[in-house]
Amino acid sequence: MKKTYKIEVDCANCANKMELAAKNTKGVKDASVNFMMLKMNVEFEEDADIKAVMKEVLKNCKKVEDDCEIYL
Repeated sequence: MKKTYKIEVDCANCANKMELAAKNTKGVKDASVNFMMLKMNVEFEEDADIKAVMKEVLKNCKKVEDDCEIYL
């Protein structure tokens, strides 16, 4: 399953950090961040609990870019 989330991030480099953090989260098959559109596209593993995975994605993104936001 794929979902798109609105994000808040200040620069393209920060968006890249968020993308890598999301990709390295358990339950995420793939992720991409579009800095210009302020959107994050996430493809989940088949058996993933989407809400729990996205909470973990947000936590991991905050570790690399503490002032970012993902609107869940």
